[in-house]
Amino acid sequence: MKILFISKQCIAGDLANQLVKEGHDVKLFFHDKKAKHNFDYMIPKTENWRTELGWVGKDGLIIFDDIGYGKTQDQLRKKGYIVFGGSELGDKLENNREFGQQIFADAGLKTTPLIGFNNVEDAILYVQAHPDDWVVKQNFGNKFINYVGYYRDGRDVISLLTNYLQEKMLSREGIILHKRIRGIEIGVGRYFNGTDWVGPIEFNIEHTALLPGDIGPMTSEMGTLAWYGEDENNKLYQETLVKLKPFLEKSGFRGDFEVNCIVNEDGVFPLEPTCRFGSPIVHLHSEIHNSPWGEFLYAVASGQDYDLKYKKGYGVVVLLAVPPFPFNKKISNPLFGVDIHFDNFSKEDFDHIHFEEVSLRVGSKNKYYISNGEGYILYVTGMGNTIEEAQNKVYSLTKRVVVPKMMYRNDIGSKFAHEDCETLKKWGYL
Repeated sequence: MKILFISKQCIAGDLANQLVKEGHDVKLFFHDKKAKHNFDYMIPKTENWRTELGWVGKDGLIIFDDIGYGKTQDQLRKKGYIVFGGSELGDKLENNREFGQQIFADAGLKTTPLIGFNNVEDAILYVQAHPDDWVVKQNFGNKFINYVGYYRDGRDVISLLTNYLQEKMLSREGIILHKRIRGIEIGVGRYFNGTDWVGPIEFNIEHTALLPGDIGPMTSEMGTLAWYGEDENNKLYQETLVKLKPFLEKSGFRGDFEVNCIVNEDGVFPLEPTCRFGSPIVHLHSEIHNSPWGEFLYAVASGQDYDLKYKKGYGVVVLLAVPPFPFNKKISNPLFGVDIHFDNFSKEDFDHIHFEEVSLRVGSKNKYYISNGEGYILYVTGMGNTIEEAQNKVYSLTKRVVVPKMMYRNDIGSKFAHEDCETLKKWGYL
């Protein structure tokens, strides 16, 4: 099958690589010029995806891995193209937190106060007038700005925002203040084909803090624990995705949809939706799924049902990163071009490795190097009947990957296994 894969910042670029391995005729386009060298000599690329529409045709598959193309996706579908990904309304749901909370409320989900500000100064004045342990977020931009307030009087939030006010670029940032909800954070997701859900229900535990023990600055994500289930009577599923199905039908969305929530004894509170492939969960899907990616994605994009075959048990994915991650500022000595070493890796070992900022040396079959300067290098995945078994598989492989200045979290899934799982069971969500 001909597949045109359109990626903004390479969040699911490895999926294009998986499709090549399945034997599909793939052309990859990167919107972000900084990502254009990723997957060199691994995946055929194009400089202009629109000129490839005649090539992919209306029998092939067009995949978008990120938001920002919603209006274009709607137009392509109207013209008869088979398109996997979001829609204009789907983009708005993720991009605009205030709109998202309103959609949640209209669908009957529980919400808490969320207020948007055009600049940092207005946000500071609001916290001073309404002290609380506010959560600092954005509609766009670097997640490093995000912060979860600790003090009920808001002193730490005010101090942080005052610091942002001193930075010329940050002072003009739009700031979202969200009332903090205390509880357990868990995500629930499922693929949607325009009219109905496809495949099993996904449950996931994200780990966004940089350091083990959920310490340090917020990142895009350091790793994820996830598992699949088929019980459509599950309380978490019923209180989130089931209620949002009418909106997804109206929006024309055809892709992977997930809602991250805080759960406590009072109920389920949705924080934010992901109306696209999430990263690194998409790489864990490659580990969990037994069915071919090409067949599955085509079925979802064309509005069909599909009997997705998958592994039972728990899956773990961990990000291997290098500086300047998690910061977005340039450094004087980026690691672009540095070799990545895989000690005594077999072909089967590489099935659990998923690349992002990686390319292949010209004329080589197994000499890889860092091909970008953002710091997102690759992901390691593993499955097990227990969380501990999945962790052992992932970290035994991780220790055999050698990259100068590499960093990763070594506790993905541990807090859930030792504490949160039993609490969620007690509350009736698992």
